[in-house]
Amino acid sequence: MDAMARDGVKARYVTPPYLTITSPSHFTLLTGRYIENHGVIHNMWFNSSTGQKKPYYQTQFVNEWWDTGSLPIWITAQRQGLKAGSLHFPGTSSRYRGDVVMVRDVEPPLYDYKNETLWRANADKVMGWFKDLELDFVSMYFGEPDSTGHRYGPDSPERRAMVRQVDRAVGYIRASAGRHNLTDLNIIITSDHGMSSVYRNGAVQEITLYKIPGFSFRDLSFHLLDFGPSGMLLPRPGRLEKVYNALKGAHPHLHVYRKEEMPARMHFARHERILPIVLWADPGYVINGYFSVQVHKGEHGFDNAEMDMKPFFRAVGPAFHRGLEVAPFETVNVYALMCHILGIRPEANDGHLDATRHMLASSPTTPTPGEIIVHQQQCLYPHCRGKRRQENA
Repeated sequence: MDAMARDGVKARYVTPPYLTITSPSHFTLLTGRYIENHGVIHNMWFNSSTGQKKPYYQTQFVNEWWDTGSLPIWITAQRQGLKAGSLHFPGTSSRYRGDVVMVRDVEPPLYDYKNETLWRANADKVMGWFKDLELDFVSMYFGEPDSTGHRYGPDSPERRAMVRQVDRAVGYIRASAGRHNLTDLNIIITSDHGMSSVYRNGAVQEITLYKIPGFSFRDLSFHLLDFGPSGMLLPRPGRLEKVYNALKGAHPHLHVYRKEEMPARMHFARHERILPIVLWADPGYVINGYFSVQVHKGEHGFDNAEMDMKPFFRAVGPAFHRGLEVAPFETVNVYALMCHILGIRPEANDGHLDATRHMLASSPTTPTPGEIIVHQQQCLYPHCRGKRRQENA
C-alpha cells in the first residue's frame, strides 16, 4: 500500500455511504448513487409482509434486490462497446434490465475468504481476463480483513496479521499485472467501510430493546435487529408514534429517527425499502432485540461520519499522478472517476468528477463540437482498464 502511494495517489481517507455495510456500500461504488437512491439498502433481502429474511450470500442471488433501476458500471460500459468482468464483487450474479456482466465469477457457498493462495489465483485469473479476453474493466472483491476484524477485533494481533496479508495481496496484484505485460493498467483499491471495537464484559450498559420501558415487540409487524449497530423497525398501523416515543432518548448511545427525519447528510431516507424507524448506535455499541446474541468483537454499520468507518484509497497507473496525497472525499465519487478513465458516459449519479479531477495526470477537458476523442486509458477497481476506441464528442 505504501508503494502504491509512492507510485500513484493516496487519499487521507474516504467516506463511504451510510449504511456502512458490505453490499450497499459496494453498490454505491458501482453506480455512483447514494443508498437511498440505488435501493440496495442492506446485506439482507427481506420481506416485511411475510417476515422472511435471507443472509448475505443468498441475497446475492435475489435478482430483484439488485435490479432496482440503477445500472452498475459493468452494464453501462458494455452498452457503450467495452468489455467488463467481475470476480466475487457484490451484485455480480444479478441481471440488470436483462443484461449481465460479460465475464463473471461468483464465489461458491462456504467460500474461504481468508485463503491467500486463492487470492493469488484470483488475481492471476483477472489478469488473464485482461490479457486474453481483452476486458476493459474488472471489479474484484476480497472478504478480508473484514471477517478477521469481526471475530477478533480491529486492534487484535490477528487483524494486524490479516492486514499484512492484504498488503501482500496488493503487491501480488501489481506484480501479476507486470507479468502479464499490462503496463497500461490503472488500479484502484479501496474498501466499503472501516471497523470499530465492540465494548464487552459488562463494561457498558448494552442496548437491548426488549428491556426499554414502554417498548414492546407486539407493536411491531417486522424488524431488522441483531445485525450490529444498526436496525430498522416497521410498527403496526397506528403505533409508530408509540414505538418512536418509547425508544427516543431511552439509551444515551442509541439514535432513533423517523425515516423522513434522518439527517440529510446520511442520504438514507427516501427509498421505500427503508423502514419507518431507523436506529443506529454509537461506536462500541450494538443493538440487541430480545437479548444479546451478538458475539463479534469488531463491527461496522455505524454513522459514516465516524472516523473508524473511513476506508483507505489508493490509485496507480498511467491515468494518475505519482506521489500525490489528496484530501478526503466520498466514495460515491469513485464511479464518475472510473467512467472518465474508461471514456464512457455515466448514468445519472450522485457523485462528480470534480471531487477526484485533481488526481488525474491529465485533467479532463471539454472537446469542441465534432472533435474525435481517442481513449486509451484503463481503470481497474480494484481493477479498471480501457480499450482504444473512438467516439464523436
